Amino acid sequence: MVSRFTYETQAKEGSSRTGRRPNCGFATKTIGSDASFGRASGMKFDVVIAGGGFAGAYCAKALGQALGREVGTARVALIAERNVLIFQPMLAEVVGASLSPQDVVNPLRQFCRGVTVLQGRIHAVDVTRKELTIDGGRFTRNQVVGYEHLVVALGHVTDLSKVPGMTEYGWPMKTVSDALRLRSALINRLEEANLVEDPAVRARLLTFVVVGGGYTGVETAGQLHALVSESLRLYSRLKGSLPRVILVHSQAQLLAEIGPELGAYAQQVLERNEVEVKLNTRVTEVTATRALLSDGTSIEAATLVSTIGNAPNPIVLDLCRQLGIEADRGRIPVSAMLQSERHPTLWAAGDCARVPWNDRGTEKVSPPTAQFAMRQGTQLGQNLARALRGTPLRPFHYRYLGQLATIGSREAVAEVLGFHFRGFIAWWLWRTIYLAKLPGIMRRLRVMIDWTFELVFTRDISLVQPPPEDLIRAIHLEKGELLFVRDEKPRAFYYLRRGRILLKDADGRESVLETGCVIDQGLLGRRDTWPCDATAAESSDLIVFRGKAFEMLRKELMLSRQPQ
Repeated sequence: MVSRFTYETQAKEGSSRTGRRPNCGFATKTIGSDASFGRASGMKFDVVIAGGGFAGAYCAKALGQALGREVGTARVALIAERNVLIFQPMLAEVVGASLSPQDVVNPLRQFCRGVTVLQGRIHAVDVTRKELTIDGGRFTRNQVVGYEHLVVALGHVTDLSKVPGMTEYGWPMKTVSDALRLRSALINRLEEANLVEDPAVRARLLTFVVVGGGYTGVETAGQLHALVSESLRLYSRLKGSLPRVILVHSQAQLLAEIGPELGAYAQQVLERNEVEVKLNTRVTEVTATRALLSDGTSIEAATLVSTIGNAPNPIVLDLCRQLGIEADRGRIPVSAMLQSERHPTLWAAGDCARVPWNDRGTEKVSPPTAQFAMRQGTQLGQNLARALRGTPLRPFHYRYLGQLATIGSREAVAEVLGFHFRGFIAWWLWRTIYLAKLPGIMRRLRVMIDWTFELVFTRDISLVQPPPEDLIRAIHLEKGELLFVRDEKPRAFYYLRRGRILLKDADGRESVLETGCVIDQGLLGRRDTWPCDATAAESSDLIVFRGKAFEMLRKELMLSRQPQ
């Protein structure tokens, strides 16, 4: 068992005089960012668009088209965590094996021609220096990108921690990877149920809980039920078994955004297809085999899908703090021009922006939906081109067209231009409209082919499991190799199992970590960053805790340091 060392304020010379073993750290101090060892810089653009979702991608596309050949002078960059634009409305179809994952993504470099695309995760924004620090991967950390105009289109993040056990056992539904993992998990449950003899275990394996009665939750529940129900007949030992799909929603009706009439119809269709709907009910706790509900009951289930948990993006909150802007539920307030009134070089669109919207004479705030993000992004891109040319900006205008949601096999609900549709006609409208919105002619053809095959052939139940995240791994460093740099946000904790690590702070003071030391929260400075550079003093081996393992350790260590 690894013992944890206590970090004390101690200079290297003091350690040698007292004869004590050198400690695993030294005095932490707040260090400026202007002398970071290993800091990569040099990239600077007139416009940097942060976020590769609908708002960011459509902004980059519109700006590239508006500038044309001028883009080489204007220098526009789009920073995205993935190099693809995900068509979110069709993710549930990936879960249900109606579509291939390649059908719902579009490469950003093809979609945003003429714009520099940088793949990386934004870790910090320095508004004083007008710089962003991004992490592109293991070998491209702390890349610094400068800007003159910053577009924030980062959206929200997923935070499931408010419900005990949800982070550990809930399956999120936000990315293509999430959809693929969920689809593989569903098929795995069928394989396991086909293997066991115990009826109680089999029933638990064939019970699926979906949390959230919005668009994603309703569509996922419908696709999940269709996949499992159609696939059961292929398992010889599961013939006659009935899957149980339960949709849990905290409000009084499903699809509140689309109106009570269509929400009630969606519930009727789901229940007719044997999907159980629990309204005015919350999931209060989740374990590996059970979901506890707010009404005091529980559901024995091995699979729980969470379509809730949106939280403000920490980068957006930090940006607002630096600028002295009051964020409205994690959204940056902007004018109808999609520009900050107090900071003219700051622009925002999408879910992280509070955009005023004139809905047929009524002043409202734009809802956080894909159709608004797409049109805000396009308008913002055009306004940026006008700003770079010195011409007047134009306000955001959009006539609300309606909303659609698929709720089962060949059934949907739709509100289009004030008219309500349901059943097969709404399903046909859903597929027709979203097919038209899908970027790229090639993808539209592929989706048409996949949907045609689905009408004739059974769904594909091939088990394609993405590789699990490597939470704990071993690394080796030769003498002089870098472990982390000063002012860097920690991405992992380390246990030094062999060798020595040299720490050097901004003032040139040095300290050496010996074999057996744990490099964790105790070494961090006041800004929650590493206060020093760390390099291998000799050939060294370390165990790295990262990903979920890192976050769990970090949270526990922070709690242990809080006063009782």
